Amino acid sequence: MDGQRLLTIGEFARASGLTAKALRHYDAVGLLTPALVDPTNNYRRYDGDQLPTARLVRRLRELELPLDEVRRLLALKGEAQLTEALVEHRRRLGARITRLQRQLHDLDHFISDGSNDMSDDKSPQVLDPETERATAISLFNGVWDLLGKEQRTPDEDARMIHMAHASCYHWLQVGEPVHGARGEWQCSRVYAVLGRSEPALFHARRVLDICQRNGIGDWDIAFAYEAMSRAHAVAGDDDEAQRWAEQARAACAEIVDDADREIVLSDLETLPSPA
Repeated sequence: MDGQRLLTIGEFARASGLTAKALRHYDAVGLLTPALVDPTNNYRRYDGDQLPTARLVRRLRELELPLDEVRRLLALKGEAQLTEALVEHRRRLGARITRLQRQLHDLDHFISDGSNDMSDDKSPQVLDPETERATAISLFNGVWDLLGKEQRTPDEDARMIHMAHASCYHWLQVGEPVHGARGEWQCSRVYAVLGRSEPALFHARRVLDICQRNGIGDWDIAFAYEAMSRAHAVAGDDDEAQRWAEQARAACAEIVDDADREIVLSDLETLPSPA
């Protein structure tokens, strides 16, 4: 404390922007403890060096971060980790805003209808498994038709994206993990063909994650590596693209069926060449 005068709880509260009540609570939960507590009267005294921490606590609480999360953030080392945590909190707030906007939209309809009937008449229509599986296959094949078209219009590019996502969604509903992996792979391929590296990488990582979590091997894991290579190539990261391409070629040795192995190897030949 270097001999500087300690601040009373009132002085510290005014300087930090926190209330005395909040400071007592943060002391009780071990979030922000005083520098000194007088054993005779339990008066709290704070060091001026604690002000930056107190102000950070105030700002994080104003952002509605839970106390446990504030405690965790105070223990982080470096601004990068703090920024990452705040980005995640922003994502949660965005989801909350979306939920509230939908509730407001529904409430407006109830008000405008002049009815007190709050029953839910908008139950989602559920496809039977056979129909959903057939839909997933039809959309998957439709994407391949568009991928093979030499001159696509912008509208067809957009339709191809939507069809790939829709196919993947239906597979995730009724298929096995391997079907979900193949759906994610097709999404990654569509974005790679369209030169969009960020979503291509996102879906390539999804393919790899599904395969690794579910012990999926053979040509599916080889195609997961291929997707990672292709997405990194689109992103301009030649070193990573080459690394994943080598893993894909090595994985081909584990493919049981000769025809399947040839399909993967042929596809690897279409990877973009390093710049």
